[in-house]
Amino acid sequence: MRALIVEDDLTSRVRLQEYLKPCGTVQVAADGNEAVEAVRRALKADKPYDVIFLDIMMPGMDGHQALRHIRALEAEAGVWPSYAVKIVMTTTLLNDSQSASSAYGSLCDAYLAKPVDKTKLLAKLREMILLK
Repeated sequence: MRALIVEDDLTSRVRLQEYLKPCGTVQVAADGNEAVEAVRRALKADKPYDVIFLDIMMPGMDGHQALRHIRALEAEAGVWPSYAVKIVMTTTLLNDSQSASSAYGSLCDAYLAKPVDKTKLLAKLREMILLK
């Protein structure tokens, strides 16, 4: 499994890296701009990510904006929606219905509340058929 963690908070980023390290290749981006560039490079190299963990609230390009850019890059590359990267939005404001509807409208696949719980994270990956 190839994963990209997009998180501006170092503690959250390191925690997710530790949880995901046994599952495959893990790369990180500190903000939305870095995430979009990482996805662009991965698509160009024909090595797309299987899953992206995308923080909603980041300075500069936030998670919602990055999500829209990532989906646009996939469309430009001719990626069929059924083969699109799974995107899990991470947020401390999981009960924010406006953020939820906006992200799902932009085709995110799931939400996880921060701090991310390892058991819930692994369960979500199994649910999305990324882990056995």
